[in-house]
Amino acid sequence: MIRQEFRVLVFDVTAGQGHIVILGGRNEVAGGSGLAAMLYGKYGHPTLPWNDAAQPLIFAIGPLTGYFPLMSKMVCSFKSNYHNEYTESHAGGRAALALRFTDLDALVITGRAKQLSCLCIGANHLELKEATFLRGMDVENSGKLIRQMFKEGSGHRSIMRIGPAGEGGLAMACINVDTYRHFGRMGGGAVMGAKNIKGIVIHGDCDFQAPPDKAYRAKYQELYGKVTSTEMMRKYHNLGTPVNLESLNDLSSLPWRNLQQTSNPDIRGITGETFADQTLLRNAACSGCPVGCIHIGFIREKMAVDNRYHYHQVAYDYEPIFAAGTMLGVTNTFDILRILEVMEKAGLDAMSAGVALAWATEATERGLLATQETLVPLKFGNAEAYQQAAEHLGSSSTDFYRLLGQGTLPAANVYGGREFACVLGQEMAGYATGELFFAAQTLGFRHSHLDTGAYSYDQKNSEQDIAKAVDFLIADEPGRAFLTSMVGCLFARSVYSEQELAECLAIVGFEGLAGSIPATSENIRRLRWKVRADTGFTPENFTIPKRFYQVKTWKGPINGTYLDNLKAEYGRRIMTIIKGDNGPMKEK
Repeated sequence: MIRQEFRVLVFDVTAGQGHIVILGGRNEVAGGSGLAAMLYGKYGHPTLPWNDAAQPLIFAIGPLTGYFPLMSKMVCSFKSNYHNEYTESHAGGRAALALRFTDLDALVITGRAKQLSCLCIGANHLELKEATFLRGMDVENSGKLIRQMFKEGSGHRSIMRIGPAGEGGLAMACINVDTYRHFGRMGGGAVMGAKNIKGIVIHGDCDFQAPPDKAYRAKYQELYGKVTSTEMMRKYHNLGTPVNLESLNDLSSLPWRNLQQTSNPDIRGITGETFADQTLLRNAACSGCPVGCIHIGFIREKMAVDNRYHYHQVAYDYEPIFAAGTMLGVTNTFDILRILEVMEKAGLDAMSAGVALAWATEATERGLLATQETLVPLKFGNAEAYQQAAEHLGSSSTDFYRLLGQGTLPAANVYGGREFACVLGQEMAGYATGELFFAAQTLGFRHSHLDTGAYSYDQKNSEQDIAKAVDFLIADEPGRAFLTSMVGCLFARSVYSEQELAECLAIVGFEGLAGSIPATSENIRRLRWKVRADTGFTPENFTIPKRFYQVKTWKGPINGTYLDNLKAEYGRRIMTIIKGDNGPMKEK
C-alpha cells in the first residue's frame, strides 16, 4: 500500500547529521510546492536574514513523481536574497526521480558546514565530505570532480552544484542540476553557498514499485501516447521553446536592446529554426520525460595550446536566447552560445545576468558608467565584450560587478538609471506582451512568466478590462500551484487537466487527494502566499520601472493608467488571499 505520509530527511550540515521525519498533511498540501511551503513553515525563520545558518534550503517532489510522463520536476524553496522573502524555483534533470528512489518526499538542509563540503544522500547512506579544493571552481569542472568523489550510482544519481556566483552570494546565482537544468531564479545558488555546500549528490539506490494493476498500465500508455504521438507537446521536441522568438518578434513583444525595441528584422539570424539548422547537436530529456525538450547546441574553439579544435556543448532555450541574445543585441547563434557558456560555468542565472548586462550597456551609452566600472567596452551587439563581462559578473571581480550581481536595481540605485532597469520583481522574463504580464510578473509568487498565463492573455485580448484580467490571474493560479505540487512540468499543463490528475492520483493510491483537488489547490495557493507574507511580502515592496511604460506592442503603446490599476487590483486580491477572507486555511 502506498505511503500517505511525507517522509522527509532533515540534515544539519553544521553537525553533519541527519534524521528522518514523518509528517502528515498529504490531502492539504499534496507535495512539491505545497509541501515546500509547509516545511518552511515548520523549519524556516521568517524574521531572520536569508543567509542565517538556521534558514532551511528545501527540495521537494510530489505524489506523482516517477509514476507518469513529465512528472519530472523538483521544487527548491528558500528565503531569497533578492527581496529577503520566501520563494521557490523549479528544475528538471534527474533530481526528482533520484529523490524518489531514495524513498524521500523532501530534503531539508539546515546549518552551515564548517568547511566547503559536498553532501551525498541515498536510501541507505548519508555523507558530508570536505571539498575545499573545489572552492572557486566553475560548474563544469566541479561536476567532473564531484563525479570522481562519488563514483557509485552513475545513471541513478543527480548532481547539483554551484559555481563562483553561488560561493560569492550573488542574488542571481543558480543551482546547476545535472549540467543542463537549473534552479535558476531568485538566488538559490547563493543560499546553497551560504551553507558552505558546493554540491549535493542524490543517489537513488532503492527500488520504486509501480502499481501492478492493468488500470495503471493503461493510464500510463494513454498519457505516453498523448505526449509523444499528438500535437500537444510536439513543438517542445522539434524546435523547442526557441520557436517563440520569431512569433513574439512579429507581435512586437520580444525585448531587444534593454527593451528599447520589441521587434527587429535581425531576428532572422537567431530564430528557433536557425538555431536548429546551425547549432543543434542533440536533444535530451529529464528523467521520466519522453518529450526531449532540452536542446543542446555546440560551439567549436581552436585551442592555442595544442592548435586543435575542441567543441563544447551548451543547452539553449527561448529565454536564455532572449537574455544573452536579443536583450544584448547579439544576433549570431554561436555568439549567444558562447555568452551562455560563460554564464553556465560561473553558475549565473542566464536571464538575470543578461538583463543586468543590458542595463549596464545602456547606462554606459548614457554616460552613467565607464570602462573604469565595466572593465570592457559594453556595446549592444559586442558579443566578445559580453563574454568577458559575464565572467567578471560571475566572479565578482570588482566592486561594480559584485553590486550588479546583487541585481540590476541595487546597481541602478548607486549609479543611476533606475528608470530603464528591466526588473519585474527580478530581472524580467522574455515577454513584452503587455500590461497584464508586466503587472503579473511584478507581483507573481516567484516572479516567473509561468506563475500565470498573463503573457498568453495579453496576446489574445486587446480590451482593457481590469476586473476580467485580474479574475483570470486569480482563477488560473490554483491549477498551476497544484501541478507544481505533483510536481509536473508546466509545459504539460494542457495534458494534465484536473480530471486527468484526479484519475492518476486515484490509480496510484491517493484517493483522498484525488477527491479534493479544488480545495487542496486553493489551500496550497493560500499557504504559499501566507508563508511569503510572513517573511515580509506586501505589494508595495515592488514597483514597475519607467521603461515598461514606454513599450509598444501589437496593441499599441502601453497604457500606463491601466498598468497601474492592474497592479493595484492584483495586489489587493493577493492580500485578500493572504488574509484568508475566502475561507479557512488548514496548516500542518
